[in-house]
Amino acid sequence: MNVHYFQHVPFEGLGYIETWLKENHHHISVTKFFETDFQLPEISEIDALIVMGGPMGVYDETQFPWLKQEKAFIKSCIQSGKNVLGICLGAQLIAGCLGAKVVSAKNKEIGWFPVFPTEECKQIAWFYELFKHNPVVFHWHGDQFEIPQNSCLNLLYSEANLNQAFYYNQHIIGLQFHLEVTIESLRQMTENGKDELLYQLSYVQNENELLNNNSHIAQCNRLMDKILSNWINAIKSTL
Repeated sequence: MNVHYFQHVPFEGLGYIETWLKENHHHISVTKFFETDFQLPEISEIDALIVMGGPMGVYDETQFPWLKQEKAFIKSCIQSGKNVLGICLGAQLIAGCLGAKVVSAKNKEIGWFPVFPTEECKQIAWFYELFKHNPVVFHWHGDQFEIPQNSCLNLLYSEANLNQAFYYNQHIIGLQFHLEVTIESLRQMTENGKDELLYQLSYVQNENELLNNNSHIAQCNRLMDKILSNWINAIKSTL
């Protein structure tokens, strides 16, 4: 498959997703919006789009004018029936393109916290199986998406915040958290986000807690593996 991804800042790349795509022999291309000469592909040239995270907000178009182009491209991918997967900011952008609002989260959430399946999650059997034991995953967000309408499923929640994942259909999935995290990406995010760790908030862990709990990374990557497999198979089923 031809898988394109959007990257918003240098320190939030594909992480484990890159490993998975290469191991499964998919072709990878990228648009890096933080580069002045970024290029968008032709939609006809790609099978799937992955939209990564970043510290900016969905509505920060004045500071980041390329957000308008990005949203238009995501909408076109959705309308064309492409597979679209969003991670954190990426999920918020997809939700916005589907007509949902993105709002300030009830609690800023940075660190290793469990997520819990909703009743709606049971409608997607493979997804429910992955999360039925409340795995600990890596969070870093201050905003959150509302759930899009039109039969979109609200899949997961955490103690700090609702709306941790949505399933629009087999082609479009949004995750508020970071299953793609690796030791290196964790270090980069922590190094570049130190200012956000200064506040003593209920759901914001300090730098040591973030880095010393990296034993959860392997589990996160296993979950990412299963999600990617099911998501890519949705493309194959339509070919």
